[in-house]
Amino acid sequence: MKACPACGRIHDGNDWTCPFCQRAPVTYDGIPIFGSSVTAEPSTDVDYLDAEIRHAEASHFWFRSRRALIEWALGKYFRGARQLLDVGCGTGFVLAGLGEKFPELARSGCDVRIETLKVARREVSGVSFLSADTATLPYSSEFDVVIALDVLEHIDDDRAALDALRRVLKPAGGLILTVPQHPWLWSAVDDFSCHRRRYVRADLEAKVRAAGFDTLRCTSFFAVTLPLLAASRLRRTRGPFDPRAELLIPKPVNALLGVLSAVESRLIQTGVSLPFGSSLMLIGRSVQP
Repeated sequence: MKACPACGRIHDGNDWTCPFCQRAPVTYDGIPIFGSSVTAEPSTDVDYLDAEIRHAEASHFWFRSRRALIEWALGKYFRGARQLLDVGCGTGFVLAGLGEKFPELARSGCDVRIETLKVARREVSGVSFLSADTATLPYSSEFDVVIALDVLEHIDDDRAALDALRRVLKPAGGLILTVPQHPWLWSAVDDFSCHRRRYVRADLEAKVRAAGFDTLRCTSFFAVTLPLLAASRLRRTRGPFDPRAELLIPKPVNALLGVLSAVESRLIQTGVSLPFGSSLMLIGRSVQP
């Protein structure tokens, strides 16, 4: 179901024109826009390096390993899902993988940045894209699963964001989150990325529970790379920060980290919940009213 941002009424129209108030969203090159992009409010997110990120996603162990873990989680916990929303979809790398793995899945993606969505639409077919943040998601009880991958840490009120994610889900809908972990890892990368926080597990689980979800699984990941990451963060505090350096890893090192991350992923898939790692993944289900 669609939720009209103008009058607040719920409808199931075929397009974004509200049958009650006849209002329709502004569009840019065919992409419907909701929220701050329309009102000219400044975005609270970073101006990411879309071209560099899209190029890196194809080979960088971090992007590939995270995508593989999300594909596994969807198949393991929500195999019957037919409609999925990726909130903060970026350049669409995860949506592309989900389309290959689950061809029956109807995919939608939203992001606050129009330029990023233009890249996503060019790179990924078969996805409905729109510009919105969590406060302006124009849906109600629409999706079987919603994913938000490294999104919550960008939002001032993450509790309200989790409430919004629940509203777009059908009853007993699924939730897959990833967030950066360990406040002691805070660095120039977090500053550049406009992060509000890095999480601890208990805090994330408590906020998810308060928003009306049961936690099915919560585990750290990227544990094998944590010592290297900590050393890297410490070293880079001593000089100017170059965001492009985060995406540049020597091929042999990238290959090795890919293998180690694959081993770690297999442990997670067998039921091991890792106690530490630079990231957290939480899989939940909305509680029946």
